Amino acid sequence: MSLSVVSSKYILVTGVAGFLGSHLLDRLLAVGHRVIGMDDLSKGSLSNIAGHIGNPAFRFLERDATDPAAFSDLSEDAGCLVHLASHKIPRYGNALATLQVNTRSCENALEFARKVGCKSVLASTSDVYGRNPKLPFAEDDDSVFGSSKVARWGYAVSKLFTEHLAFAYQEAYGIPVSLLRFFGSYGPRNHVSWWGGPQAVFIDAILNDHDISIHGDGLQTRSFTYVADTIDGIYAAMTTPEANGEILNVGSTHEITILDLARTIHRLARTPWPLKCTFVSYESFTGGKYEDVRRRVPDIERSQRILGIKARVGLEEGLLQTICWQRSLVSSAAVVSESPRLQETAVRL
Repeated sequence: MSLSVVSSKYILVTGVAGFLGSHLLDRLLAVGHRVIGMDDLSKGSLSNIAGHIGNPAFRFLERDATDPAAFSDLSEDAGCLVHLASHKIPRYGNALATLQVNTRSCENALEFARKVGCKSVLASTSDVYGRNPKLPFAEDDDSVFGSSKVARWGYAVSKLFTEHLAFAYQEAYGIPVSLLRFFGSYGPRNHVSWWGGPQAVFIDAILNDHDISIHGDGLQTRSFTYVADTIDGIYAAMTTPEANGEILNVGSTHEITILDLARTIHRLARTPWPLKCTFVSYESFTGGKYEDVRRRVPDIERSQRILGIKARVGLEEGLLQTICWQRSLVSSAAVVSESPRLQETAVRL
């Protein structure tokens, strides 16, 4: 599938008002694609796509992708489906929602792709490698999970199921699929909660002079990828025929401990010392039934070779841009909270 073929038809993006979905929408519209975007706004926000509402090349549908009817009236001139709608890791519960949302929405999306005969690019996660001790994680490495009684693995298992489902659809119906395993995407518009990852939570805590909660000893490592680099991977998978039938890691190979991430954010934010940290034991939440992954870093040889991509934005550069964005949120919130008092003062004067 070439770029020209994609451009002649519309692209369906589920989760379009979310973090990755809204950034992908920016890219697609900027290069001339027509887009239909679907989102139930449970985690996404209209503010993320507000600049595109009214654009004749974009149609937004507030719909739940777990409902088969959400896709029933869409026209068949779709060039590509990008399925980003997802429910993330059940760190604090919601395991049932995670399993249901991820499996049902993916099956509905793939059924739409089967009906119209278009390519599908589906979001997966580095979490599917589980606690495999072999590093860096390559796409053909084993998935190693703990007990089914540990809800923490529900997210990984749901995503692994959708990978199998995608390849089953490809085999049964001949529709091309590409699976992308993301490694710690972050940046502006990220959900400012654990839903958005540790960097979002740490920045929010530091800017509001709160303690940072660090789970475990903080020496577990992650590889974080700035959103622009993740979008490069998604777009390349959409437009590269060689990506069909492949699983591809999309991420940075720069590995950092969670504690050092907190220290780096604190330094870049230029907030008063010392860094305020509270270490939270895993036993303190989910009934003590939580298992962390000690290290997570991708092997990116395949994505470099097939997609021609590599993470370009360094961690500090990306964190600075993210801090700037989250600082603007804090400032906006302060203005809103102050406005009644300012209005009252104006009335007295």
